[in-house]
Amino acid sequence: MTGKTWAYEDFVEGVSLDLGTKLVSAAEIIEFAGEFDAQPMHLDEAAGKASILGGLAASGWHTCAIFMRMLCDAFLLDSTCQGAPGVDQVRWKKPVLAGDILSGNTTVLAKRLSRSKPQLGLVTMRSELFNQRGESVFDLENTVMFLARDAAQGLS
Repeated sequence: MTGKTWAYEDFVEGVSLDLGTKLVSAAEIIEFAGEFDAQPMHLDEAAGKASILGGLAASGWHTCAIFMRMLCDAFLLDSTCQGAPGVDQVRWKKPVLAGDILSGNTTVLAKRLSRSKPQLGLVTMRSELFNQRGESVFDLENTVMFLARDAAQGLS
């Protein structure tokens, strides 16, 4: 845990953190779908165009995985994160199509120290992804557990 930049104390209510950008390719949509969600609209351009999605579309679960990677790269891998007890809400608001460029942010909604484990902080976040047209395609709310800085330094 030594040297981690983000600890519980660093999260401030109301602050929004940038998640960067990600180009979603047809190849990765098909690869993910082939292994995890083999519905036709995720595997074939023609089937995607024939569906209500309007083209080769990432599975909602693929969109979740893309979001998680963006979150990890933005700050989670450089944090005292201890995981999450679950997800309160996830919504797929618009299709993520091959060629879309996603950007996103995570906003800190609330934070508190655990009553039973005061070295552990609970940070509630709302995250959102947008396509290149600025349309919201995904949002998620959940609580993430982070060690307090002193507790993290004690582990090193």
